Amino acid sequence: VTSEVVDQIYNEYIGNAANRAQVRDGFLAAVADAVFVVSAIEVARYHRDAGNPVYFYEFQHRPSSAAGVVPEFVKADHTDEIAFVFGKPFLAGNV
Repeated sequence: VTSEVVDQIYNEYIGNAANRAQVRDGFLAAVADAVFVVSAIEVARYHRDAGNPVYFYEFQHRPSSAAGVVPEFVKADHTDEIAFVFGKPFLAGNV
């Protein structure tokens, strides 16, 4: 990775941060994009190239059940969309 690429990544995710919370949020977004989004897009392209329809989404709705459990800066965690897509009957226990 060249210093030019590093500078571009820094400017995209953290460059305009005015405080520590914005630096944290930018860093978390950069890591999430590198670990999850890039690989998901790659898989989506393989499916598309094989002639299949592909739908891609990013779920960001913070569920009310996250209050007091998950830090406020977390929008939605992995699998949070399940209750919204399929409904609460698929969740067991006191959620």
